[in-house]
Amino acid sequence: MSTPELERLTLGFIPLLDAALPIIAREAGFFADEGLEVALSRENAWSTLRDKLASGLLDGAHMLSPLPLAMSLGLSRAPCETLAPFILGRGGNTIVLSRRWSEGMHDIGEDRDPRDNARRFAARLHAHRGEPPRLAMVYPYSCQHYQLREWLAGADIDIDRQVALGALPPPRMVEALENGEIDGFCVGEPWGSLARHCHVGRVVASGAQLWPAHPEKVLGVTASWALRYPTTLAAMIRALHKASQWLGASPEHARRAQGWLALPPYLDHSVEHLETLVPDAPPAWQSLVGDPRPTAEIMSHVAEHLDQHMRESGRVLDMRTLSTCYSPAHFDAATHQ
Repeated sequence: MSTPELERLTLGFIPLLDAALPIIAREAGFFADEGLEVALSRENAWSTLRDKLASGLLDGAHMLSPLPLAMSLGLSRAPCETLAPFILGRGGNTIVLSRRWSEGMHDIGEDRDPRDNARRFAARLHAHRGEPPRLAMVYPYSCQHYQLREWLAGADIDIDRQVALGALPPPRMVEALENGEIDGFCVGEPWGSLARHCHVGRVVASGAQLWPAHPEKVLGVTASWALRYPTTLAAMIRALHKASQWLGASPEHARRAQGWLALPPYLDHSVEHLETLVPDAPPAWQSLVGDPRPTAEIMSHVAEHLDQHMRESGRVLDMRTLSTCYSPAHFDAATHQ
């Protein structure tokens, strides 16, 4: 096995449950086993993480699954060809409304249609005469944004007139809801279940109900970095793959991983309410141990949303860019598939 071109790396992450695999790979020694010394840099916002990756301040990052494609297409910033060679997690998003706006709504479950609560929300909106409720998502080019829009549109809610959408960093969501700055949000775990645990909001829908088994987070690296350091990338992919297999091997491993995530450099106290790290159950139906191999086909739903955005400004999604961004080639080479 070839020696990695780089010995020391810095990977960025946002404090979310699906940053677990890089944290596990570092704490359990899987990066070290591959000859890598990895520092994990906690970032506060997706735009900050995006810019640091593009400028070379980060070697790689835990990223929203649509973000590498948005970066490659030059959406919200100058184009930067970016790859997503590994899936870090599926599901995990929740739509939360404040206690005021969720009054009378039911708790979600496997037998519940997520549109039921959307229709109840629509009825409240039609009777509302004040300012539109303020709903937050984490980034314009995110599954959270698109899932929130689909949930609202499914109840014939006029998104441009009846609600006000804005972006907030995930760690700000619960505090902003409690303080009345926003009236609801769509975010990844642990922030939705934390809002419920703190009795400041109700989980009224799950992203996994809307998009079952959809990739939510990926490893992101720039194409130029991958070309320059292919052996380092392969070592990083193998370490993350080992972390995923280790996490799914036993409940004891999940408990140990949860302890690592609760350390101050990572998610700190925000995970203390969780009974387990990988519940794959309501309210988030999050999976951190599924198939990590990317393909363009499994990103087709996100591609449709991005294409719609681009058509509004006279552009069309380049399918070659989509295929390159989510190619399984680097994963297959690293794992010899």
